[in-house]
Amino acid sequence: MGLSAALLSWLIGGVDGGAAPPIRYLALGDSFTIGTGTPERLNFPSQLSALLKRSGREVKLENVAVNGYSTRELIRDELPALEVVKPTHVTLAVGANDLVRGKGPAEYRARLKQIFGRLAAAGLEGGRIIVIPQPDWSQAPIAEAFGDRDELRGRIEAYNAILAEETAAAGGRYVDLWPLMQEQGARRLFAADGLHPSQKAYTAWAEALLSRF
Repeated sequence: MGLSAALLSWLIGGVDGGAAPPIRYLALGDSFTIGTGTPERLNFPSQLSALLKRSGREVKLENVAVNGYSTRELIRDELPALEVVKPTHVTLAVGANDLVRGKGPAEYRARLKQIFGRLAAAGLEGGRIIVIPQPDWSQAPIAEAFGDRDELRGRIEAYNAILAEETAAAGGRYVDLWPLMQEQGARRLFAADGLHPSQKAYTAWAEALLSRF
């Protein structure tokens, strides 16, 4: 007697019926997400998407990050993409421009709450919200244009701590790349503009995030 179609499907594809579902990946953020100073195909969302595809996943990436954006502009201009893309996964990296413009920790925290509220309303929760810190740009060649390096590092760490706290409160997944980012800064893995990470730095970010999808 031959195998039934249902049993044959189970044997070939497993209990879940086959391959993992497609990923609709929306990247939100600022210059560190759009990859200012680096070719678009080498920013971390593009490299992460390539790694996922190489592992056999079906991925459609929409990177709506914009150079110079703070949480305010992200809410206004990037979050509307939620309704269009209907993402299964989101990465969020934002805060450097809030810090530079002196909006203050309280306003940063309040806007993060708005962002996470919008993500939840779009049906995103848990491990589908992947958040990373801003890198240690206090070590960048031109960082002194923004103030004392040690003071900058302290402020970056403070903003990253707020981001981690609000991610946890929202039930998202904060991936602490800070030790890696500090090491990259010490190794001078910066783009030619002297501020943003190099493509090699973004490769390491993508590799670290691969298992989170």
